[in-house]
Amino acid sequence: MKKSFKLLSLSLVLVLIVAALTGCGTKAPAEAPAKQDPAAEPEITLVYAEVNPLDTIVGQTGTAFKEKVEELSGGKIKIDIQASGVLGSENDVLDAMLGGGGTIDMSRISAFALTSYGGEKSKLLSIPYTFVNREHFWNFATSDLAPEFLLEPHEKGSGVRGLFYGEEGFRHFFSAKPLNSIEDLKGLKIRVSNDPVMQGMVQGLGASPTVVSFGELYSALQTGVVDAAEQPIANYKSNAFPEVAPNLILDGHTLGAIQVVITDEAWNKLTEEQQNILMEAGKYASEFNRKISQDAENKVLEQLKAEGVNVVDVTDKAPWQQAVKAVIESATANNKELYQKIVDMK
Repeated sequence: MKKSFKLLSLSLVLVLIVAALTGCGTKAPAEAPAKQDPAAEPEITLVYAEVNPLDTIVGQTGTAFKEKVEELSGGKIKIDIQASGVLGSENDVLDAMLGGGGTIDMSRISAFALTSYGGEKSKLLSIPYTFVNREHFWNFATSDLAPEFLLEPHEKGSGVRGLFYGEEGFRHFFSAKPLNSIEDLKGLKIRVSNDPVMQGMVQGLGASPTVVSFGELYSALQTGVVDAAEQPIANYKSNAFPEVAPNLILDGHTLGAIQVVITDEAWNKLTEEQQNILMEAGKYASEFNRKISQDAENKVLEQLKAEGVNVVDVTDKAPWQQAVKAVIESATANNKELYQKIVDMK
């Protein structure tokens, strides 16, 4: 009986001591939080807009990027490519991206389309007759200058940042009417995007620039709303433009420099590791683009000739360059030194 009483007393004392310590704010050490099982992390899907079909150079580049991201992330980051312009023109896409809401996270964008969205430097990549060949462009794209072009919209608060570069080949004019020389462009209504450099170039060539959405270009050519347009060779074929404009003149006025951009909103939701995965996949996709572009373009050109498209080569570009000299000087006036650095990279 005494033994039981002593044990009971001891228990009561211990309870009182614990209560007193608790009342003084002393707590038992908290357990370490359980580590998150990587397999339990939620998947992330990034919507990627592409105005051209997936069989184009830029479409294939987007697919290469998607596959590499999903491989490096173990399938945890998925890229949902919405191709063939189902999400609108490049400007429509940029407006949606900058409007917020996360409906479009990423897109492949022509460098000149970024001009109105904080990409003043990127405009220099679409100045007529800047790049003499593809190697010249890639000398720039792999230079120390290149990253500042990619990040300029972000640094200006536009809400997007570039991840990597690519190109879709030189851009050429095509028309429902025969095009054999620069003289044949005079008086034509030529479709352009809402870009002052492109509009100035077309005016310099003696034609009338007409803004038409890319998604409406086929019907515009078919109905005579415009007489001509310009695109890289692969895009010309993949969008079935030879059906309504089977005359192609290879003037190569600009190289189709592209950037793949992501919204700051989407970027900031990613962990540092996930951001690194996108950057690594971007390097891979950029190199993939560089490897396939020339061969893909050559193959398409041979197909076009075999299908009866009237293809005219331009052996002397001096008259073309002289015709657009004024727009070159005007468009580069605020960045003369920077533009000259690009020109000198050939």
